[in-house]
Amino acid sequence: MAFRDRLMATSRAARPVLEHPGVLVVGSEVPNLLEPGAAATLVVSQDLDVGVPVDRHASVKQRLSELSEFRPSIDEPSVWTPRSPDLLEVNFIGMDPAQDPAEAYVLDDDQLPLVVFGALSLVSPGDEIELAGTRVRLPRLAGMLLEKLVTDRTGEKGDRDLLVALGLIATASRADLDELEAAYRRLRPELRHVVRANLAILSLIEPRSGMPDPRSRRADVAALLRRLEAGEQDPR
Repeated sequence: MAFRDRLMATSRAARPVLEHPGVLVVGSEVPNLLEPGAAATLVVSQDLDVGVPVDRHASVKQRLSELSEFRPSIDEPSVWTPRSPDLLEVNFIGMDPAQDPAEAYVLDDDQLPLVVFGALSLVSPGDEIELAGTRVRLPRLAGMLLEKLVTDRTGEKGDRDLLVALGLIATASRADLDELEAAYRRLRPELRHVVRANLAILSLIEPRSGMPDPRSRRADVAALLRRLEAGEQDPR
């Protein structure tokens, strides 16, 4: 079964939570959904990350009983595993706009505990698209890209997250990059340093099997890095 078909089927099965007000699709599937026709050619991971604002946590919990095609993982109840191999895993992640981008905390709950990642405070709601009959709210590209770049990550997970950033750069418009730079300038100096360091790593990262080839976008990554570095020296 093609990955795009699994992504579409997952959106249908997860419709009760995906259409809940305030909920966003975040993470690795955003570049796939931003492609024309949600082409889903930028495959990095086999899961769907669902961003739950902390002020919507209680109401999202009320919809979980409608997820008949998934069940919570015994080891990690914020992860819901599919009952069919034709679906992707669904990961619930907390979002708190008041949280420091460099910090995180756990929202404890017996039914739906959430790790609330501070970097997701940089993400805001963007366009709504229809995916296999499900209305899916995406984040604004600039904030999602900044979230991927502002987190100090290492190892395999870090490389995969940077490849998600690469997919976002591949679909970014000039307006998206202008918005990214404006948000970047509002960050603390140490967080701006992390962003530039991650772009430098991304400009050198090697291809990985089944993932977007970073070599085709090295010039775009380098241009963005130069743009942000130049801004650091701007007396404005």
